[in-house]
Amino acid sequence: MSEELPQVEDFRRLVIEGVPLLDVRAPVEFYQGAFPHAENHCLINDAEREQIGRQYKHLGQNAAIDLGHELVTGKKKDERIAAWRAFAESHPDGVLYCFRGGMRSKIAQRWLYEASGIRYPRIRGGYKALRRFLIDELEVSAREVHPIVIGGRTGVGKTLLLHKLSPMVDLEGLAWHRGSAFGNHATPQPRQISFENALSIELIKLRAAGNPPFVVEDEHRNVGSCFMPDAIRDKFRDSPLVLLEASLEERVENTHQEYIHEALAEHAALYGEAEGFNQWADYLLASLDKIKKRLGAARHAQLRAVMQGAIAQQRDHGEFDAHRDWIRELLGNYYDPMYDYQIQSNEKQIAFKGERAAVIDYLAQQGIRYQP
Repeated sequence: MSEELPQVEDFRRLVIEGVPLLDVRAPVEFYQGAFPHAENHCLINDAEREQIGRQYKHLGQNAAIDLGHELVTGKKKDERIAAWRAFAESHPDGVLYCFRGGMRSKIAQRWLYEASGIRYPRIRGGYKALRRFLIDELEVSAREVHPIVIGGRTGVGKTLLLHKLSPMVDLEGLAWHRGSAFGNHATPQPRQISFENALSIELIKLRAAGNPPFVVEDEHRNVGSCFMPDAIRDKFRDSPLVLLEASLEERVENTHQEYIHEALAEHAALYGEAEGFNQWADYLLASLDKIKKRLGAARHAQLRAVMQGAIAQQRDHGEFDAHRDWIRELLGNYYDPMYDYQIQSNEKQIAFKGERAAVIDYLAQQGIRYQP
């Protein structure tokens, strides 16, 4: 069949409209880097891709193509077409792609059309072209966007406030990490490439919506294993800084809620109540161990003993209060001195500081909406 099937190359529209994406690459490729709104339904799986790669290396392209058709036939072929058809019927406005927009996406597009009559578009240039577009746009965004950075001491409630403000970009949400030694979630972070893709898309959408000022949380270059591209990090570092302030006891309560109640619930939902508790306890202890060198051996041992006692108290009696002891010590005598040192280098960027209500009022004057 010689009919030419449609291609799309308006990458900006795909991004701004959040067009559903059907990724027909192998699962290992999808894991290494993906786009938001993408689902992976492969043409060839990881093992088949490896076999075809060896064939290509030793016998050339035609032999590799022949092997691919041998490996994906019969019931296996029907199942993969059925997955693409289900996606296309659920997302009639979507598009598909492979790595370079070449043979794999053409085959998937053709097989889908022959089986269903659906003329599903493919991305011209595939994943590689869309990825290049997003990387280039990060540089443009770094020059054009208008961030307002919210900083403050650990536990002050920056993330809680951020989620009630608009427009905003949630770096910790995109990186799936809370931005501290205790920041890991129960499930893994995205790969660096996926984080960059998601961040670029957020900034493109903001620019398309009139490029208003937006709020973003003050982060180090690294958010867990993800790191901000230099141009974006430099932009945030040079932007107005708003410091959110709260008492030590408020910060203890915020931290207690996040790292004890919420983190435990997250682990329990993933592993079940009993195993979830064990996994969560291991996460707390491992997080403290990450900063052993900075704490010093004696203070680390003291805090670890307090933490272990609090975990035992919770396991045996269902009481959470003892965790406040190690949290208070960690905030006041570990995080606060680091914060005081770091903020000295940012004093020129401080545009405002105050408690929650005052910060909300100040941000409203900058065009940032608060949504309780």
